Amino acid sequence: MGIQSAMFSGISGLNANSQAMSVIGNNLANGNTLGFKASRTVFSDLLSSTINGSGGTSQVGRGVGVSSVDYIFSQGTFETTSSGTDVAIEGNGFFVLREEDSQSIYYSRAGSFNFDKTGNLVNPEGYVVQGKLFDPVDNNTLLPLDPTDVQVDNFGLIAANPTTELTFTTNLDSASAEIGAGLIDPADKGTFNYSASSQIFDSLGNPHLVTVYWRHVDAATNLWNMGYTVDGDNALPIAVLANPLQFNNVGDLPDADLDGKPDIIGEMINLPNWDNGAQQPQQMNINFNCTQYNSESVVIGQEQNGNGAGSLTDVAINGEGIVVATYSNGKSINIAQLILAKFQNAGKLELAGSNLFRATDGVGTIRVGTPGAELGNLFTNSLEQSNVDMGQEFVKMITTQRGFSANSKIITTVDEMLGELINLKR
Repeated sequence: MGIQSAMFSGISGLNANSQAMSVIGNNLANGNTLGFKASRTVFSDLLSSTINGSGGTSQVGRGVGVSSVDYIFSQGTFETTSSGTDVAIEGNGFFVLREEDSQSIYYSRAGSFNFDKTGNLVNPEGYVVQGKLFDPVDNNTLLPLDPTDVQVDNFGLIAANPTTELTFTTNLDSASAEIGAGLIDPADKGTFNYSASSQIFDSLGNPHLVTVYWRHVDAATNLWNMGYTVDGDNALPIAVLANPLQFNNVGDLPDADLDGKPDIIGEMINLPNWDNGAQQPQQMNINFNCTQYNSESVVIGQEQNGNGAGSLTDVAINGEGIVVATYSNGKSINIAQLILAKFQNAGKLELAGSNLFRATDGVGTIRVGTPGAELGNLFTNSLEQSNVDMGQEFVKMITTQRGFSANSKIITTVDEMLGELINLKR
């Protein structure tokens, strides 16, 4: 093996260390890039040459090469932001995005999202975030469909919904005076013990007021009657509900269905014909989840399922990755839940620029699902920062520079040796 082979070993060292310096420079350049994952250069020795000597067969190395450039997928720190559509992943998952006007799928750790003019949730480069849609009827259930674009369709008004269920959760004081059977006159407080009101809506979103009156009929049997008025119509006789409340000796309603819980007494009522062009007729279940304890009469809660028309006021992503649209009428609608992807071998992802990765055949099995312990937890109003350790990169820079210098010395030294060899002829 000639002396010139040492020069080529030095050249391989220069090339390898140059590549390593490029990787270090790229890491440092992306020290403030959202979701950036640092890389490292892995060297390997080149195939050795075999020489034969008096001591037997030996091998001499022929330099160094770059074996691979690996990604370091350690967790980056979180930055708190004021945007409700900024999301960070804690764990090994990646956001899934689709290139606009294409079916190409990309993956990213950068969760800086916003809505474009068509209502799509996109990253800064316009790639559409993917998620699973919620059932518009049962707004707490995901549709059993493949992931698709996350989009808020209605940036204007949402339609009103007429009230079909109204529930009063109330305690009626067991010490209330017994009034006995008879008519309930809203103008005469001696004909009822307690009253409470709740707002309901017609099909156009107009509000109406339902007022319920409770009358303690029989203290011995814990019997109460109820009547109601709509929009203050106090004309006698007011509507009296057919199903009274009869409590047991511990102040609860009976458990007729034997489910271990007191019954909720309900009745379907016909609401009056509206004179405003709203849908006619309108029926509504009025329900009573009541107790009769020795405590003052009080409405603990009211719940009705109608709403007036409303305009979009905010769209944000919660800690479960659910995109929630909030409207001025107080209604919140679950739009979609973001999905995450996890790779069997994330090291074989391919950089695509703009904080994006492509999947290659080498990544193995791709697990796609909603956020959780396996794929990663989400933090809202947060962004994951670059995981570049600048101190470590500067130390690598020094050692890489020393390696480059040492290999350049090999070349200059071999050049001097070759000069000496040529001078032997002189």
